[in-house]
Amino acid sequence: MATTSDRIIRLQHVEVRVPDLELATAYYTEVLGLVETARDERDGAPRVFLKCWDEREHHSVILREAPTYGLDHMSFKLNEASDLDHFTTKLEAAGVPVKRFASRELGPGWGEAIRFDSPSGHLVELTHGTERIGNMLPKTNPPPRPQDLIGIAPPRLDHLFVMAEDVEAFTAFFTELLEFRLTEQILANDGHQLATFLEHSHTPHDIAVITGPNGALHHFAFWLDDWNAIREAADALAYHGVNIDVAPTRHGVTRGYTTYFFDPAGNRNELFTGGYWVDPDFEPITWTEEEMGRAIFYYHRQVNERFFTVHS
Repeated sequence: MATTSDRIIRLQHVEVRVPDLELATAYYTEVLGLVETARDERDGAPRVFLKCWDEREHHSVILREAPTYGLDHMSFKLNEASDLDHFTTKLEAAGVPVKRFASRELGPGWGEAIRFDSPSGHLVELTHGTERIGNMLPKTNPPPRPQDLIGIAPPRLDHLFVMAEDVEAFTAFFTELLEFRLTEQILANDGHQLATFLEHSHTPHDIAVITGPNGALHHFAFWLDDWNAIREAADALAYHGVNIDVAPTRHGVTRGYTTYFFDPAGNRNELFTGGYWVDPDFEPITWTEEEMGRAIFYYHRQVNERFFTVHS
């Protein structure tokens, strides 16, 4: 039986909108180096399913063709099938409508799932039983990584960063109903939360939120193994003419190393590494409004305007 701390394992996938599906697919497969696993069409919109090379499951990024760009939904992986019932009961008791979907009902490789809206208007999914297709390595005597990877080739999806008008309501929803732990927060001088960082996977964050428009996507991030890989990835991004938002640097929050850039549609991506381990009794870290610049970009000590104003 899963406990409160381990019912949600991690971020399972994100589904994002892109106006030019083939251009976006080329970027995510040839520049970033994700692996295409399937295509389908849902409600008249073509979709492409992608995974990182070291992920065992069918997909972690879904591209959906649409006139606009941005986030369709976020999905978190559940430990056990019974956790679907647990969260359905808990959400409905709090007055949150929940929709349930059978395995494969939402698309190829999909597990059984429930969906509901967060206070910020983001569509949230919890899922169990995503098809496992392997990580491109043998299960006996594997090498460290495949020899035929393309592009930057991050091993896995890491986290999601969204925006909300009421950061405190968003945070309470995720901590109280979805049982996330708060790891760090940035507080305004009047005491209200400007940004929070929340986890289930014992990393600094699986999802984070900052003040901004409801429903907005700030970025989704892929993991790289070390700081040198971040720098090499930035070289590759520059070579391919990718729009780099923030060159390689370091966060104060999470202690992670990072670079930010945009896909062809305008969805912001991040490559991330570093951070720290979060135990169940971890005590949250607080940053003050005066130190927000150092919290976000530790070396520069100031936040560029795009970080708050550009989103999808």
